[in-house]
Amino acid sequence: MNRKDFAGLYNSLRLFRHIGAGFTQLIHKVGSHPKGEKVVEDYHEMTRLIERLHRRFLDVLRTELTLLEITDINAVQALLLANIGDEEINVRELMSRGYYQGSNASYNLKKLVEMGYLIQEKSERDRRATMIRLSEKGLSLIKQLSEAEDKQANMLANSNPAPDLEVTRKALRQIERVWTDYIQYGV
Repeated sequence: MNRKDFAGLYNSLRLFRHIGAGFTQLIHKVGSHPKGEKVVEDYHEMTRLIERLHRRFLDVLRTELTLLEITDINAVQALLLANIGDEEINVRELMSRGYYQGSNASYNLKKLVEMGYLIQEKSERDRRATMIRLSEKGLSLIKQLSEAEDKQANMLANSNPAPDLEVTRKALRQIERVWTDYIQYGV
């Protein structure tokens, strides 16, 4: 599993965490589903598991930062750097991807610029837009975290029993699509 897949899986988990409560109404419509109450029970357990996985993943990032002796940023900020990756991205685009809320992202971006992990500049094409990209310090950290993610992916693959990450990823993507449709179209 590469860094982008890992970040994508994590971001799906973040999205699910924010949507879960409002989606509960829709799941109650499955009362006519052959499995009925079991579907509702599984759904409720899944939404709570997603929240716990989100927190656990931040704990994993905190552990990696500690092992790397990096104390000037937190796990959320490290994840923000991973989501930017090697792209130069408009701040608005980062928000529109659904990863971050406005004030939360603004605060973390400001701190990451101050600590030298990010470079923030006005766009040459549109002076109203702010572009961000990782500095050498940020790229170095992301490289180290990517190596740690590779190690974690291998640990999962070698666990007993090993989860089928491809099936899990596909299921999470399907849930993300259903929830996105619910948000956008109320369907």
